[in-house]
Amino acid sequence: QVQLVESGGGLVQAGGSLRLSCAASGRTFNRQSMGWFRQAPGKEREFVSAINWKVDDTVSADSVKGRFTISRDNAKNTVYLQMDSLKPEDTAIYYCASSTYSGGGYYYTPRFPREYRYWGQGTQVTVSS
Repeated sequence: QVQLVESGGGLVQAGGSLRLSCAASGRTFNRQSMGWFRQAPGKEREFVSAINWKVDDTVSADSVKGRFTISRDNAKNTVYLQMDSLKPEDTAIYYCASSTYSGGGYYYTPRFPREYRYWGQGTQVTVSS
């Protein structure tokens, strides 16, 4: 069982920055890939960014490349999402999730909701224009 708790959301003006944190319980954090997803009102949950525990590789959606950075601190059981140059279209509830998905090969980083088992409760990010 893994519990995930997000924090760091809030209201920010366009062009600003926020850093989201996701604290995980459990002793196997360093053996789980971690991902961030978001869901805007009336839209489906979409992939934002993920980090692979085996090779510490990261992958991000095209819409956030160059602006968002995912990282993890295994000593603190925490994954972060640094969000810079925020845009109004980034407004959504942001969820972190953990995965032990083994399909796709050794170097594959999970990026679909179905590949993640545990989810946090979400944190609201609102970007004003």
